[in-house]
Amino acid sequence: MTFSRMSFPLIASCRLFVRSVLRMTSPEVVQRLEQRARQADEAINILKTQIQMLKQHAVTAEEQRLKKENDQLRLQVDDLKAKLTLAEIQNGVQQVYLPVRTAATEAPAAQTADPAPKPAEAKSGQKQAQKGGKADKAAGKGEKKKGGPPQEEKPVDVSRLDMRIGRILSVKKHPDADTLYVEEIDVGEAAPRTVVSGLVKHVSMEEMQDRIVIAMCNLKPAKMRGITSQAMVMCASSPEKVELLDPPAGSQPGDRITFEGYPGEPDPVLQPKKKVWESVQPDLQVTSDKVATYKGVPFTVAGKGVCTSKTMTNVGIK
Repeated sequence: MTFSRMSFPLIASCRLFVRSVLRMTSPEVVQRLEQRARQADEAINILKTQIQMLKQHAVTAEEQRLKKENDQLRLQVDDLKAKLTLAEIQNGVQQVYLPVRTAATEAPAAQTADPAPKPAEAKSGQKQAQKGGKADKAAGKGEKKKGGPPQEEKPVDVSRLDMRIGRILSVKKHPDADTLYVEEIDVGEAAPRTVVSGLVKHVSMEEMQDRIVIAMCNLKPAKMRGITSQAMVMCASSPEKVELLDPPAGSQPGDRITFEGYPGEPDPVLQPKKKVWESVQPDLQVTSDKVATYKGVPFTVAGKGVCTSKTMTNVGIK
């Protein structure tokens, strides 16, 4: 009796367990589990894609930052190069520009070289060269005998400089250098001269426009950041300040700056090797009376007066 009474609840529990297992293993449950597994896979793939996009965005942002910094550094280097070139030109240092190498210039030398001469031709050529050399020597001796005494070297002083009055017709910023102006200046010639000046930090564009200035016209033309400068604007200059020199009232483009006691005509072009500008420039000074001078002799425009500085005194001119 006791065993029979206890067996009925156990059997009922087993039946319920079997039914629950049968329910769990039904096709609907399996289908739901598979669907949830697919959804989990899709979520994982979405997360992977988002992580990859975030990584790419971070790399792109870093590349853009580095590129921006690189561009800024390049501009700074270009500005420093322009300042160095301007300083060298003002100090008479000759600028040497290397030719651009192209496919034509890099063609093999064998294509342009002349064929080697035959032995007989080489011997005859050597004989002709020897005869020609003797003839050239004889001609040289004759020229030395016929020629007069050698010309005297001109004195190295301010008379060698071609300084004239100019009017700035137009002024704009250099397209490739933030510290440079590009001016068109009338110096009394058929066409205005293009001049590149490092005055952006010292003189405003409004002050430059239509200004009467003193232009140094016989420095050797030089390219500054791709633009050829054909003259130099003369300024009173110190490490802290730079200002344009003022010609006397009534000065006109083309008027020559002269110096009493230093006659003579200026060189057509100052040759950098002769160092004329380097020798003369240290003696160009503004006096305590604001007068521009060379060794104490004023910059003078004949019949009109002397050149001055607006505010600066006891400084150099360049």
